[in-house]
Amino acid sequence: MITPSNIAKIALRSRRRAAIRKRLTGTSTRPRLAVFRSNKHIYAQIIDDSTGKTLVSMSDKAKAFSAEAGLKKTERGMLVGQKLGEVALAAGITKVAFDRAGYKYHGRVKALAEGARKAGLEF
Repeated sequence: MITPSNIAKIALRSRRRAAIRKRLTGTSTRPRLAVFRSNKHIYAQIIDDSTGKTLVSMSDKAKAFSAEAGLKKTERGMLVGQKLGEVALAAGITKVAFDRAGYKYHGRVKALAEGARKAGLEF
């Protein structure tokens, strides 16, 4: 349900997101790792903003996660980060700029970042 407090949260997040994107861009040498978090799922993409292309993407809705049913959302975030890191390393990407998209750095977003670092990505 949309209430005035939810509208304020959405507006504040969009302001934080704009401030982050103003100073953070992905290049071919250091692409941007963008995170989107919905109520049920988490998505991550590695984007080269100079060409406007998504190089690697991963989410907990991917086929690789069908066997991991019953995990908590933060645990799924950690796995998404690990799998994204593995795929990125296979694609030759080692350094990324982390774009949390206005979300606080805790919970699922933090777990995704730690999973990507564990897989070998440098932030």
